[in-house]
Amino acid sequence: MVPTMKIVLLCWRDTNHPEGGGSERYLQRVAAYLADQGHQVIFRTAKYPGSARREVVTVDEDGTTPHAPVVFSRGGSNLSVYPRALAVLLAARLGIKRIGFGRFSHRLPLADMGRPDVVVDTQNGVPFFASLVSGAPTVVLTHHCHREQWSVAGPFLSRLGWFIESRLSPLIHRRSPWVTVSAPSADELAELGVPRDHVRIIRNGIDPVPASLIPDAPPRQTSSASDGTSTVHLVALSRLVPHKQIEHALDALAVVIRTHPNVRLDVIGDGWWSEKLREHARDLGVEGHVVFHGHVSEELKHLLLDRAAIHVMPSRKEGWGLAVIEAAQHGVPTVGYASSAGLRDSIVDGTTGLLCGSPGGLINAVEYLLDHPEEAERMGANAKARAQEFSWEATGQAWEQLLRQLGS
Repeated sequence: MVPTMKIVLLCWRDTNHPEGGGSERYLQRVAAYLADQGHQVIFRTAKYPGSARREVVTVDEDGTTPHAPVVFSRGGSNLSVYPRALAVLLAARLGIKRIGFGRFSHRLPLADMGRPDVVVDTQNGVPFFASLVSGAPTVVLTHHCHREQWSVAGPFLSRLGWFIESRLSPLIHRRSPWVTVSAPSADELAELGVPRDHVRIIRNGIDPVPASLIPDAPPRQTSSASDGTSTVHLVALSRLVPHKQIEHALDALAVVIRTHPNVRLDVIGDGWWSEKLREHARDLGVEGHVVFHGHVSEELKHLLLDRAAIHVMPSRKEGWGLAVIEAAQHGVPTVGYASSAGLRDSIVDGTTGLLCGSPGGLINAVEYLLDHPEEAERMGANAKARAQEFSWEATGQAWEQLLRQLGS
């Protein structure tokens, strides 16, 4: 019988966190796969309003697919989650299971597990530095480098954050294995001094589109709709935060509706930048051509993707671009920026979508696909075929293989 492992996954938030997104979804799917293989898995993350300190989860984040139990242990805020997670790991290493006295005492999060066999330290800009205290082999997971994103943190924190990410973390983890999700992200790590042979690429998986959803999907229009008789839908699937640059999708909409008045944009997702985007839409005068759907069910997400002609992803930075593959499942090509490293991997330029060098280029690409629906159809068909190459099963298998090598 193959022995099971005790695994701790560290991440600054989970998918139920108000700011949770694709990177958290990735790790939770890995957690579910590992639990299904019989491993004991604890997902340590931050608390947020309404969250439970300890939660045993037996269904995926969409509430549709059951899996073996994964324990979610939460503590700390966006910043204090880091030292509190380290304290939990250190206590487990020292064999401390309870703190406090009498009715003020409580069991620590890893009391039942004890010292883990392996730890996954997710670096979303800043790592936990778990290897310094855990006493267990540690894998550093990062989806991409955050050089372009640190500016939103202000002058001091941006410099500090980039120093930690670009200098301190590669130094501390110089002997650790790293995992990232695309070849361009692996190249970025190498530029920071992480030995290339220490980096393993384990790409995102994808859920199959439920067959029951497709027959009910509204018919897709791929023509330019310049005659005003049909609606063509663009779609942007994203968290609404500054670096996703959904403003550029709105800017493109403002231009294309001059010649394609029946084009509409569906924005799927939410985030703290949402109201700024609504204001931008009003300033552009396109509020009647865009719908901000917010967080939606999996069913509605698939329906909106399936009726779209073009997926617009103007993100400044992506490690991979899970939304690209989700759109591709429906035969929808993506337009995005070549400077967004992961998109150079998830979009095959000219084959499954178009990569652009500037906001003007993004607008031109959208206009081109609207004016040449046969090209959009061709790229969409190629994208759909490529999407079949990815699965969460394959992602989980690659992770289990790596963790077994480390934990043995």
